[in-house]
Amino acid sequence: MRSTPHILVINGTKVRRPVFVLGAPHSGADLVARAVKRSAGFHLTVGRPGVLRVTYAFARRPSIAEERGRGAARVLRDAFAEAWQISARGCAECPNECRELSGLRPSRPGDDDLPGPCTEPRGVSRFADASPDLLYSADVLLDAFPDAQLLQVIRDGRDVVADMLDDERCLAWFRPGLANLDEVFPNPFFGVEDVLERDRWPRAAMAVRCALRWRGSVRLSARLRAQTPGEQLMTVRYEDLISRPRKVADTVSRYLGTPISKVALSGLVRPGDREAGERQVGGWRDRLTTRQLIQVEKVAGPELRRLGYDLSGAS
Repeated sequence: MRSTPHILVINGTKVRRPVFVLGAPHSGADLVARAVKRSAGFHLTVGRPGVLRVTYAFARRPSIAEERGRGAARVLRDAFAEAWQISARGCAECPNECRELSGLRPSRPGDDDLPGPCTEPRGVSRFADASPDLLYSADVLLDAFPDAQLLQVIRDGRDVVADMLDDERCLAWFRPGLANLDEVFPNPFFGVEDVLERDRWPRAAMAVRCALRWRGSVRLSARLRAQTPGEQLMTVRYEDLISRPRKVADTVSRYLGTPISKVALSGLVRPGDREAGERQVGGWRDRLTTRQLIQVEKVAGPELRRLGYDLSGAS
């Protein structure tokens, strides 16, 4: 049973129907977040330190949230109460990814002045967050904010793995000192669900580890879909974001009950863009080796098929 609604006031505005953008690493959640952040009336944050401390604690040790019960919801709600404050000092804690979503210049070493807020408090009526790996705190989010609306993004796992293999921050989670499989098993964060996978983990190739993370996230997304009312959860496909951005913006706008910026979603991939290779659909065909492709499809093949992605046949 969800907790009773809690009145949270930020800069004089009551938090009603906050929006949380969820997805596996490199799923495209940042694209949806950009559209929400640049829409009138929204204040969206990404990666505030207080929020990350709580969400990663829950992600890496789910028992913490389960043992604390409603206390976990209170801790998470307090983290957002601080993160959503709009002030120059508060916004100075935002990572550059958050400022870039707003279209602002990233802060640089040696900058003397605190970066200004990305929005004016008087114009804000809705609050949102798109911090990394927020998916693993989805149940706690709904306990903390019973009227929350969730936006989850799904992408072809092979494209996700290709991007993860090029991202040092993603790969850093796989260092021996961070993989807590002996303490937490099954482990949703790393997607390790059976003893054989756990025993093979120390010798597993990076493509296998990335595929397990993607598989674990989409299985978690499926469970979330099954237990969450339709008016509180919407799933967006990355491939639709790229091919039909305006249609996706219209659909998301109807779901949220407020207009979402179409401009922020238009022209996501242009020839010559620095990120064009990463953003394109089906880029895994050129970016994964045959061995990596076989490894990924062996681990995540059932989920790829369930989500409507055809397998390559390489295996």
